[in-house]
Amino acid sequence: MTPKKIRTPLAKETIAALKAGDDVLLSGVVFTARDAAHKRLHDLIAKGKPVPLNLKDACIYYAGPTSPRPGRAIGSCGPTTSSRMDPFTPELLRLGLSGMIGKGERSPEVKNAIKKHKAVYLLAVGGIGALLSTKVKSAKAILFKDLGPEAVYKLEVVDFPLIVGIDPEGNDIYEKT
Repeated sequence: MTPKKIRTPLAKETIAALKAGDDVLLSGVVFTARDAAHKRLHDLIAKGKPVPLNLKDACIYYAGPTSPRPGRAIGSCGPTTSSRMDPFTPELLRLGLSGMIGKGERSPEVKNAIKKHKAVYLLAVGGIGALLSTKVKSAKAILFKDLGPEAVYKLEVVDFPLIVGIDPEGNDIYEKT
């Protein structure tokens, strides 16, 4: 099966064509954010402050990249366990987030929010962070820089290999049929 090539920002028409289990190659801008960054975004939202990141049709990669080796844009950047972001995900989807990249299952609340907001959850294969880093053409810390590797990075990716884990209809690759 030939992977579907998709680009960010993730237009609703693009997302609508994806089905759980599809192989995709993602190109464009992706933001990294792990636990600490999600907590800070949540705290800003709870205080009624603006989120300093345009989430409209954006894609967040649950990763904490390492320092780059010479000649590379970034070091290893494998996915982290997505369920740790579940308490924060529905509110980010309400703010326009369209895609998430990580590994592992999601909670029923997140699956319902993905379906409600017609978003998509994409899976990156764990354990191949060094290989995935070769698909990153540029990387820059843009928010919460004091968090080091857990800062929000803006990545430019080309043909980043992923699998659709949960499609916009709520179909989940992890569910037994």
